[in-house]
Amino acid sequence: MTIRIVLILLSVLAALPAFAGAQKEEALSAAVATTMQRSINDSMQPHLVFANQQEGQAWIAEMSQRLAHKVPDAYTREKLLTAIQYEATRAGLDPQLVLGLIQVESGFRGYAISSAGARGLMQVMPFWPRQIGVGSHNLFDVNTNLRYGCTILRHYVDIEQGDLFRALGRYNGSLGQSEYPNAVLAAWKVHWDWHPERLNLVQTSYRPATSR
Repeated sequence: MTIRIVLILLSVLAALPAFAGAQKEEALSAAVATTMQRSINDSMQPHLVFANQQEGQAWIAEMSQRLAHKVPDAYTREKLLTAIQYEATRAGLDPQLVLGLIQVESGFRGYAISSAGARGLMQVMPFWPRQIGVGSHNLFDVNTNLRYGCTILRHYVDIEQGDLFRALGRYNGSLGQSEYPNAVLAAWKVHWDWHPERLNLVQTSYRPATSR
């Protein structure tokens, strides 16, 4: 896909509502269900996962600038980015891919609900708590939603043996169609791609947002 085509696609997407998530409910083997349950129920203490503190600060500073138009409050934005980076890395996913998926699925609206009933940032279908969690799990809670979304996407990546295009199709319930995977991959590469080797690590003027 050329850069020109990607830019055209993104300009069209900007004028449209986010894609409606609709993962398909499928029977899980006992082994898969147990693995996913363990992932969901593990303790949640989001923190940046980088080789060193400088790289983590550089990532937060860069991603915070890119996300500012969607999440204006600096503290909320950095807390969200920390949770996304943690949950994506924990699941063995690229955090920039997850940012692209969230952009397409919900537009970073934490209380988004699709026409199919999918909920939150990563548009998780409400049958998932029954399958791999507990009914009391709140899919509108940011950390819970990210934990489910990243666990589910990892499951689909494993099913598709690393084929992101097909895994994304499964995630959206549109396997075999190209529109959704192309949109997520384009958002990832155009808006969220990150190359730390191209940056001056942490500008001296950067300071984390004050906690509350």
